[in-house]
Amino acid sequence: MKTITLGSTGIQAVQNGFGALPIQRITKKEAVALLRKAYDGGMRFFDTARAYSDSEEKVGEALKKYDRNTYFLATKTMAKTPGQFWEQLETSLKLLQTDHIDIYQFHCAGQVYKPGDGTGMYEAMLEAKEQGKIRHIGITAHKLGIAREAIGSGLYETLQFPMSYLSSDKEIELIELCKEHKMGYIAMKGLAGGLINQSKPAMAFMSQFENVMPIWGIQKESELDEWLSFMTDTPQMDETIKAFIEQEKKEIAGSFCRGCGYCMPCPVGIEINQCARMSLMLRRAPSQNWLSEHWQKEMEKIRSCLHCSQCAARCPYELDTPALLQANLKDYEEVLARKISVD
Repeated sequence: MKTITLGSTGIQAVQNGFGALPIQRITKKEAVALLRKAYDGGMRFFDTARAYSDSEEKVGEALKKYDRNTYFLATKTMAKTPGQFWEQLETSLKLLQTDHIDIYQFHCAGQVYKPGDGTGMYEAMLEAKEQGKIRHIGITAHKLGIAREAIGSGLYETLQFPMSYLSSDKEIELIELCKEHKMGYIAMKGLAGGLINQSKPAMAFMSQFENVMPIWGIQKESELDEWLSFMTDTPQMDETIKAFIEQEKKEIAGSFCRGCGYCMPCPVGIEINQCARMSLMLRRAPSQNWLSEHWQKEMEKIRSCLHCSQCAARCPYELDTPALLQANLKDYEEVLARKISVD
């Protein structure tokens, strides 16, 4: 597996990063063991966030035994004021058990902070960098407009954005734009929120790019084992994989929910990030659990939709979420009816 350089940061690491969002869902003991196995297996880039509950704490506990100069830490802040910024930064440093963060990122940015914009946020980043508490300034986004503005600003050293082989051409163009502006590109949601269920083509897609660091969301040891197996046998894009990806794109063509959850909360309690992609999950990740009494009740909530469009307004992918929910309810009921008739 090749080593990539993240733009002008000078950060060089194997193109196989650890996304630490899912470790919120496992015990500290399990998470520490998983992270240490990742490091021992060759992973050197670890991405987390202050917003990921106890993820930073678990990462800090796991990696404290290793030479700090041998791995890179990226974390994020959702602070809206300089006061919140400093509070969150100090908390992250403490939990990660480190004196510096390699890449500190504005998390899911709704605007591109700039010097003199009146918020004081970019100035806080610069001061933190001057103090040596952070090494590089990054930004994460879900909207193309924000991403493009951040790249064009020349103020950020890395961009983190959803990227998978299901991404649109406009989304994939961001990779080349980052390269032109000497920005590192951190690819999140490489499995499209669980819609991609094969790691080999996912890795082959990422390996095409010289400036992309994929961060795989890892929760289970079996998942980690798959990514570590690619350290010595990295999948490469070939005609077979290309054909497979084209078929995948045809199957999941059109507007689909990535499951990011930024649309929530819903006024009537609909679990939008699952219900709006239920029909795809039934096909892509088939499980009887999706047809359980619990999920039947959750899908039934769609009937109470107020069509207030708050979810659509929040959706970073600008989806017509209420319409998507209704379409998924219809598909769900058809699948459920077939199951009942068979039973």
